[in-house]
Amino acid sequence: MTKLSPVAQKFVLHWGEMGTRWGINRTVAQLHALLFLSEKPLPADEIAETLGIARSNTSTSLRELQNWGIVRIVHVLGDRRDHFASTKDVFAMFRAIARERKKREIDPTVHVLRDCIAEAGKPKSADAYTRSRLSDLLEFFELADAAYERLEKLPTPAVLKLAKLGDRALRMVGIPK
Repeated sequence: MTKLSPVAQKFVLHWGEMGTRWGINRTVAQLHALLFLSEKPLPADEIAETLGIARSNTSTSLRELQNWGIVRIVHVLGDRRDHFASTKDVFAMFRAIARERKKREIDPTVHVLRDCIAEAGKPKSADAYTRSRLSDLLEFFELADAAYERLEKLPTPAVLKLAKLGDRALRMVGIPK
């Protein structure tokens, strides 16, 4: 069993709590926190024992994290069990999470908005106000999506430079402090 330091325990518990606020199962988030802090890949039985959760819950949570692209299977020489490791690069991890959230949340919303607007164009299907609200919302999502796509293509050092520019970046595009 992996023994967690008090600081690691605090982080694992907090990450689980934050996960619930982000719409992620608490156990999935705690398991991710454990793997993120672990120096070495861990087998599922050790994860289950360390977190005090059922082995079946561990397997389900690991599959979910693999689907998100932030946990992968690692094979350890001399051990037939699968071991699991989290992405350690914080920027790569959050890019994977953003990509998956976009795919799960934003893309379906854009699709429904487009369908609604197309349907709203038919006689007596929606009033002008509803069409206007839906069009504004679609415009926002499409603009945000385009900005996301541009940022997604940038290498991490470029994103860091942009973030560090702060107010200077705003002034460069004509927005006063």
